[in-house]
Amino acid sequence: MNSLSGVTKMWEMPQVTNKIAVLKDHKERATDVVFSPVDDCLATASADRTAKLWKTDGTLLQTFEGHLDRLARIAFHPSGKYLGTTSYDKTWRLWDVNTGAELLLQEGHSRGVYGIAFQQDGALAASSGHDSLARVWDLRTGRSILVFQGHIKPVLSVNFSPNGYHLASGGEDNQCRIWDLRMRKSLYIIPAHANLVSQVKYEPQEGYFLATASYDMKVNIWSGRDFSLVKSLAGHESKVASLDITADSSCIATVSHDRTIKLWTSSSNEDDQGGETMDIDL
Repeated sequence: MNSLSGVTKMWEMPQVTNKIAVLKDHKERATDVVFSPVDDCLATASADRTAKLWKTDGTLLQTFEGHLDRLARIAFHPSGKYLGTTSYDKTWRLWDVNTGAELLLQEGHSRGVYGIAFQQDGALAASSGHDSLARVWDLRTGRSILVFQGHIKPVLSVNFSPNGYHLASGGEDNQCRIWDLRMRKSLYIIPAHANLVSQVKYEPQEGYFLATASYDMKVNIWSGRDFSLVKSLAGHESKVASLDITADSSCIATVSHDRTIKLWTSSSNEDDQGGETMDIDL
């Protein structure tokens, strides 16, 4: 969990009754937090222009410095060896997790860069920004190989399907778009929400479903096959800022401006709210 105070808190799963660690080193608000896919560590991003790498016991391992403006989102490369960071300085950067060295400085967006994601095999990265574009990058050459235009407002989130060739994007135009990398065009437009789409995430194993979070206080679940609405998760009392899905796809976590995290799990007695929930008061 990241916050406006710059403090990041970690909670034990699945009971979420014990606070594991409190990470305090950022000088301004925290903007994103991600766990390594392979190691016992996590990374945080902040408006103080830095990202930091931590052990799960709260020990600070590395600080990534170089961006010229506040950071937005971060993502680990599937190998766990690299960290991608986006910034309002119009760049995204790739860092060596072990040394803290900057490996790539990627320019191409004309305004601040916000969303970032890596393809599961690690060959491609996607970025999105306030210029209303989504870009796909070849990490071997550092070049932008695809530019997806269609959103009419800033694009806040991107995420690759596990199939490797579909990319979802969501933005301030309230839409989620599905792009096909093979066809190099928009495959489907989902009129996803009544307010901006803050986050898009595919179910990580097979891409059976796609989850979208929104400032309309809801998280919607869409079929990964035909993008029809499967379930709407309602319960937050303010804007939903972010979401994540566990690796085994059994649980969806959402965080909101109402100062709570909700954990959503499927159950045999699901109601219209989308299954069982557990609230964490921040």
